[in-house]
Amino acid sequence: MRRRTRERRLATWDVERHVHSAGQAGWPDHIHAAFKRHAVRQVGYVPDTGHARLIELCITDNAIKDVVLASEAEGPGLVLGAALGGERAALLMQSSGVGNCINTFSLLKNCAIPCVLVVTMRGEFNEFNPWQVPMGSITEPVLRQCGFQTYRIEREEDVAPLAESACRMAFGGGNMQVALLLAQRMTDRNKPKGH
Repeated sequence: MRRRTRERRLATWDVERHVHSAGQAGWPDHIHAAFKRHAVRQVGYVPDTGHARLIELCITDNAIKDVVLASEAEGPGLVLGAALGGERAALLMQSSGVGNCINTFSLLKNCAIPCVLVVTMRGEFNEFNPWQVPMGSITEPVLRQCGFQTYRIEREEDVAPLAESACRMAFGGGNMQVALLLAQRMTDRNKPKGH
């Protein structure tokens, strides 16, 4: 009898499949530059089209360890571990992922661990998925209740100063948790054919 060999398949994040978000050039570059200036060494994320360009910048940056998370709820543990190891970390997620983290965000607040969270909003302007609306509508108040200072960004020209400010607030000695909420108008959510 012949033995079948199983092919092991691992999930991968194929940046090339998401180059359509290269139209986001600008705001992702500003956030990446702020991460660099403030010595962010780890960036955790669940792969997301809205963050594709920023994820690509982190993947190709040898000074930043990009960490693919199975669930956003793992993110606060990553940030805590980085801080305990003497490094700075940031998290990227869409607004629906915030709901997965409500419990684990308490680690950051209770332990006074600095964190910059970049949230691409869903359930807003031109949303194609109605399931995104409920969490999108409560993301900002939920983050505030979890101890985050929140800053909503509607215009690209506000990204650089707010990203800089968020990093200074988090890593400048105050050990704050700061969230930047990028309005859905700023992210490319159009799916190309075959995607």
